[in-house]
Amino acid sequence: MEFSYEVKDSYAEVKADGRLNMVSAPKLREFVTDVIAGGSNRIVVNLERTAFMDSSGLGALIGCLKAARQAGGDLRIAAVQPQVNMVLKLTSMDKVLTAYPTVEEAFSND
Repeated sequence: MEFSYEVKDSYAEVKADGRLNMVSAPKLREFVTDVIAGGSNRIVVNLERTAFMDSSGLGALIGCLKAARQAGGDLRIAAVQPQVNMVLKLTSMDKVLTAYPTVEEAFSND
């Protein structure tokens, strides 16, 4: 899985490209931790190119959310693909990690 990020006006967009599983989940946590350490505590994880996520990936997203909130910010997800959305709904984590249709909409009302 490849990660990249881009700082926007009021948030940082983290792009996740590939499968979010037990191999890539620790890398996501480390990547987002580095983004937060770089000064961005409002983060949108763009899942447009993430077609698969398992429980490890879900745990990584929750860990990233916790890290962002401990830094005084928030983490949101956008462009969620059907399989990822199914995992979120089956685990009821869709109530904790609200999915936004686009990256731009994630912090548009704040």
